[in-house]
Amino acid sequence: MPPSADLIVENASILTMDPDNPRAEAIAIKGGEIIAIADRATVLEHKGPGTRVIDAGRGSVVPGFIEAHMHLFGGAAELDHLQLMGVHGFEALSDAVRHYAAMRPDLPILQAQGADYTILSATERVSRRHLDRILPDRPFVMAAPDHHTMWANTKALELAGLLRGKQLGPGNEIVMGDDGLASGELREGEAFGPLIALAGEDRVWLGQATGGEPDPKPTPAEQASDRAIMRRGLEWCARHGITSIQNMDGNLHQLELLSEIQAEGGLLCRVQVPFHYKNFMTLDMLDKASMMAERYKGEWLSSGMVKVFYDGVLDSWTAVMVEPYADRPDWLGEPLFTPQQFIDLAVAVDRRGLQIAVHSIGDGAVRAVLDGYEAAQKQNGKRDSRHRVEHIEVITAADVPRFAKLGVIASMQPPHPPGSMGLPLEPTVSRIGPARWPLSYAWRTLKNAGARVVFASDWPVSPIDPILGIQAAVLRKPWADDDPDQSFSLHESLGGYTVEGAYAEFMEHRKGRLKLGFMADLVVLSADIEATAPEALHMVRPVTTICGGKITYQA
Repeated sequence: MPPSADLIVENASILTMDPDNPRAEAIAIKGGEIIAIADRATVLEHKGPGTRVIDAGRGSVVPGFIEAHMHLFGGAAELDHLQLMGVHGFEALSDAVRHYAAMRPDLPILQAQGADYTILSATERVSRRHLDRILPDRPFVMAAPDHHTMWANTKALELAGLLRGKQLGPGNEIVMGDDGLASGELREGEAFGPLIALAGEDRVWLGQATGGEPDPKPTPAEQASDRAIMRRGLEWCARHGITSIQNMDGNLHQLELLSEIQAEGGLLCRVQVPFHYKNFMTLDMLDKASMMAERYKGEWLSSGMVKVFYDGVLDSWTAVMVEPYADRPDWLGEPLFTPQQFIDLAVAVDRRGLQIAVHSIGDGAVRAVLDGYEAAQKQNGKRDSRHRVEHIEVITAADVPRFAKLGVIASMQPPHPPGSMGLPLEPTVSRIGPARWPLSYAWRTLKNAGARVVFASDWPVSPIDPILGIQAAVLRKPWADDDPDQSFSLHESLGGYTVEGAYAEFMEHRKGRLKLGFMADLVVLSADIEATAPEALHMVRPVTTICGGKITYQA
């Protein structure tokens, strides 16, 4: 007699992502694993007196979404900030900020997210004087969607000790005005980090800012507060059908918080947290990365990765280019590591058997990181390392085939190209210049060249919703008629959020597909995703998220 299932999902249009059994009508789960996936009659043989049955209403059932690049802790904290995506013009900005301020009279510093670089207009850059006109008496700061630039009013700059400038490391800048005072624009983490500390969220972004631990150690109340933030982020992920997270900033504090949540039975997603190596560190500090990898290596909570930033972003001219910016012909960007420093780092990390993931947006950064990976192979010997390059917003033709040759994963974000998901084209397309447009956000070009391409949102840089990311990948349009089509099919896009995500963390034998013996990580959708017009994909919503056989979200 077939074993009795804990849970059955039936009356479904199941896309398994398993080429040996691509479709099914029902799925049975027991002990956190899939025990049957077939036609409805066969699966219902596993129905027992204690089996819970979910009717999918002929909606699609797909593998749980694997978010391959996000910032869980910081994104969770920002859920309470003012959200400015879609806000344009001074009056609209003023109304939004003043309303938010009136609703939160006791916040030490008011924070906003998602302010486009062109939030005022296509030509006028934000300054502290604009923000002073809106809110002169309370400290206020707002961040660009990419989280690499912030703008602050005078009150905030004074409180943070930034109004008269400050000496910073490479790639970071407090933009100064003609009056010798800070203009209000702050580029990269060293510049705006003091403002985050003023807001009391320095622990939240430590994994990004320094890769270090809270000092002093959090009090029990602070630890409980941090756990609550992290729980809110996990709930937000589950609500969007996410069952696995590859976090892209990290420290031991985040792993300990997640471990405590797991002990309480509240870990709603599987989470990988890296060690974040910064350019002020020394190679012996990789001992901590190895320790984290050894201590956390379960199917729910793991480490084993070293995250690095090589450059910044295009919009603030901090991405590193091979040729100068189209709108700044004397500037290539300033790398956070010299090429040799990164080679030494890549060799050292690879020798420890750890995976590397490097933020590399400009084509100069992409090339330097690939050079590091190539050097690691030559010195340490070739292995199945699956090192990653994150973002790859611009690449040269010469570097495209190197991904497949070196076995490097291209980690890319469908919501990021200008013109996608409501993002303005400017200033980014002018920064890049038409000559480089054909190899910008070049998902299809890389895939056709044999690269493994994994998709993600980079939340909170972009909205977390994987379905919106799938839609963005399917609807992607060239910026010029003679540019190549970089769009993906529905199935390719879905694979970018499932199959490829599992491969990126060496777990393709356990998740990313729906098949016998695999983890019971899946999401029931509100409609048949294959029968939905691409323009309407955003209407398809997760109805039930199941992770490890447990329901983590239900609409």
